[in-house]
Amino acid sequence: MRKFLNKQLKILLTIIIIISLISTYSLANTQDDEDDEKILYQNILTELENEKNVTPTSNNTQKPTLNSRRYVIFDRNSKTAIYGKDENKQTAMASTTKIMTAMIVIENCKDLNEVVTIDAKAARTGGSTLGISVGDKISVNDLLYGLMLRSGNDTAVALAEYIGGSIEGFAKLMNEKAVSLGLENTKFVTPHGLDNPNHYTTAFELAKLTDYALGNKTFANIVKTQYKTISINGNSREIKNTNELLLANVEGVYGVKTGFTNNAGRCLVTAVKRSDMDLIIVVLGADTRKDRAKDSIKLIDYAYKTYRTENIEEIAKREFTSWNEVNKNRIYINKGRNGIELETSEIKIKKIITDKTINIEINTLNYLEAPVEKGRKIGTMVIKNGEEIIEEIDIVTAKTVERRGIIDYFYIFAKLTR
Repeated sequence: MRKFLNKQLKILLTIIIIISLISTYSLANTQDDEDDEKILYQNILTELENEKNVTPTSNNTQKPTLNSRRYVIFDRNSKTAIYGKDENKQTAMASTTKIMTAMIVIENCKDLNEVVTIDAKAARTGGSTLGISVGDKISVNDLLYGLMLRSGNDTAVALAEYIGGSIEGFAKLMNEKAVSLGLENTKFVTPHGLDNPNHYTTAFELAKLTDYALGNKTFANIVKTQYKTISINGNSREIKNTNELLLANVEGVYGVKTGFTNNAGRCLVTAVKRSDMDLIIVVLGADTRKDRAKDSIKLIDYAYKTYRTENIEEIAKREFTSWNEVNKNRIYINKGRNGIELETSEIKIKKIITDKTINIEINTLNYLEAPVEKGRKIGTMVIKNGEEIIEEIDIVTAKTVERRGIIDYFYIFAKLTR
């Protein structure tokens, strides 16, 4: 009996020691992970500084040399691409797919606290995973964190089946959303992005999708999270984000998503805001994790050194006011009782990031026949970024110009004969 108790005690002590070691390793590993990201970032900064020293230039805005096959800098204010390479070329997107997956779940789930029971199909999905097992119970909200922080393919399948009824049903929702967003060169087959020839996007459309997603507070809060404690079967578990730029606390970075498959290469979608410039940087097809991070940093630095923010609305209003003071009286209204008052339609593009000069061109009719109704278009204000037209604004009448009557002509005649 004593031998049996001693044996049981030894087993118990062994278990306690193992648990302690695992806990210690887990905590140390979390710190090591964080330190690794910062070391990676510091190494990249050192390499970039060395590159400048090797190829010195007086031009601080020299175009960067990148490893990534396709990339884009997307301006969230104007919703335009301001710099890129092959940004409209269809390509594999790997786990950046999960940006759309997350949005479909968020927009189609009434309560993110709903609990999902994991089935065999989800649990056996390969690639990067959260590590959930058959029968596990986990909330939709925690599955979303597992999806976006750990890039769990298993969580992608679990969410797709829960929301769409099947992978195919969920893909249908994804593609319907893509159409509604005007993503003409994007098609989804899976919720996780594992290689499939019929599953693709472009760097520009991925940026466009990300811009839309970041407009959702739930999505934005998830993708900016570095570490999160989730619950599986009522047991707490800490997970960390796979986004190296977010973990390294790169200035202004607030998300979004990493990705990798053999066909897609290393991918990274980054949201960054400094001062009044809010950008999305997409790099696709990099060779290594370090390359995608380095390329993203190069593009961020290039954007903030090269471009400036112009307040299009302010410039347009100022130019129109100046033009109006000089030119409105030159518009002849035949038989008009009163003079013409002008205004512009709404300026949709409020701000733009550019390295060019903003030019305003105003053209109007110079002869009108009364009456002229309020709101009638009589001209156009063309706003150009360099030589590129970025918006055309209608110039309209602010008040009705009535036609002269007999009494009006009587007063005119009376004045002339005084």
